[in-house]
Amino acid sequence: MKISFPLLSDPGSKTIEAYHIRNEAAKGKSEGVPYPGTFIVDRAGVIRAKLFLEGYRDRSSAEEIITAAKTVR
Repeated sequence: MKISFPLLSDPGSKTIEAYHIRNEAAKGKSEGVPYPGTFIVDRAGVIRAKLFLEGYRDRSSAEEIITAAKTVR
């Protein structure tokens, strides 16, 4: 696909399981995928906000993410 940047991978869905965000409804090719979401993490590495959606095609808007990020100090 000629991708010129590194991609993250989660073999065996280990990170997905650790964060308890596996989408149990996803089957077949999509099995092991997480719910779409965004974590807002502060400078100390503490999760300060979580934005997660049910549908695998849905994503939080940029405005929603910016609003959540503004609450982090």
